[in-house]
Amino acid sequence: MSAPNTTETEVTNITVLLREHGYTLAAEQPHLLGERYLMQAVTTVGGFKYILKGTTTGGEPVIIKVSRDAVGRAEIEHERLCRSLINTLEFAYDVFAAPTEVAHFTTGIYLINIQAYIPQTISFLERPLLEQFNFALAAFKAQEGARATTGEHTTLISRTFGYKRAPDYLTLLREFIVVVSTQNSAAFALPEMTTALRELEQNQITIEQYGGFLTHTDFVPHNFRIHNDHLYLLDFSAIRFGNKHEGWARFLNFMTLYEPQLEHHLITYINQNRAPEERRSLQLMRLFRLCELITYYTKTLDRSEGDLLSLNEVRITYWHEVLKAELDNKRVSPTITSMYKTRRDELRSESEKIRQHGLH
Repeated sequence: MSAPNTTETEVTNITVLLREHGYTLAAEQPHLLGERYLMQAVTTVGGFKYILKGTTTGGEPVIIKVSRDAVGRAEIEHERLCRSLINTLEFAYDVFAAPTEVAHFTTGIYLINIQAYIPQTISFLERPLLEQFNFALAAFKAQEGARATTGEHTTLISRTFGYKRAPDYLTLLREFIVVVSTQNSAAFALPEMTTALRELEQNQITIEQYGGFLTHTDFVPHNFRIHNDHLYLLDFSAIRFGNKHEGWARFLNFMTLYEPQLEHHLITYINQNRAPEERRSLQLMRLFRLCELITYYTKTLDRSEGDLLSLNEVRITYWHEVLKAELDNKRVSPTITSMYKTRRDELRSESEKIRQHGLH
């Protein structure tokens, strides 16, 4: 699968427009490389946006988000609104540090948002395990401190951030099952996804018990950076209110693959310091997010080809194994993870390997 053939023309047009406003694009653009960029191309219906690195006339590094279509422009505006409002909520004050907005303007058909670049001397996954644990736990505790407890709170946040209750998770999971059932090469995951649905149906009270919390549904290292011992959130579009373990679940599923020791320590922390119902809530959200992940890659199959198609099929198989283990409240076998990583790396393009290194 190749990137949209308009990319070179689009970036050329954007380069000219940015130069007129005093910004210069960097020679290397890691966000235009590799599978993450291609995945946006094959999974997005509208809403395609460019994330670019650049500098001001004074040489200060910046991150530039650009889109020309209605959905993409709306996404940029929504993220900006969330970023500006989240720390003004009385019950959610100072949860996330954010990059400074440098500029926000429309020029021609393009909406452009520019933010200060947050440097970091070492990536999250390169830090010592104890530092990873402390930063992650502090971030989740901060989110736990923001809970909508009144009708006024709920009305306020629903309009901007969205609010998910137990029935909403069930509806989404049923939709995931429908999507996977239409794709023969992913249908093998249906029995476990159906079991996960039954688990959520039978534990709606537990889901609601830990509902109403601020959570970031894509809280993973590429969406935050650490500078001067402060964690800066880069993507505010994935903030919503719902079960507080939804963000935990996304993070732990990520660490299953990238840092299983951290996954183990965070689960151990929950086991030793929180109520059994909270541990159950976390497991339920992991089941939900794993089904979501399987569905995400299933949706790409009809629009992928070559190595990207093979890679996404392998991913579905791997996350199905993780789902099976989680249903038994176990961790997936390290051997399965190792075999998956080997096959993944064989199928990855050279540009993706460069991107992975460049984003550390």
